[in-house]
Amino acid sequence: MKKQPEFTVHMSEELLRQLLCLCEAEHRSLNNQILLLARNSVQYFERSKGRFSKEQLAKIDITPYLMSEQE
Repeated sequence: MKKQPEFTVHMSEELLRQLLCLCEAEHRSLNNQILLLARNSVQYFERSKGRFSKEQLAKIDITPYLMSEQE
């Protein structure tokens, strides 16, 4: 399986505790909860502003997020 990009998220301890309580209540890992929030955010944006085109997505440089794979 292809390794997925990794990155660090900075947040307050209070927000982390709140997210972990939410994860426990929803029976999800923190990683899966953050992925769900990200997907929901993209879906909301696309519903209200329009879908991203393949051309728009292709223009985005993701290499800074792939650097950990090369190490």
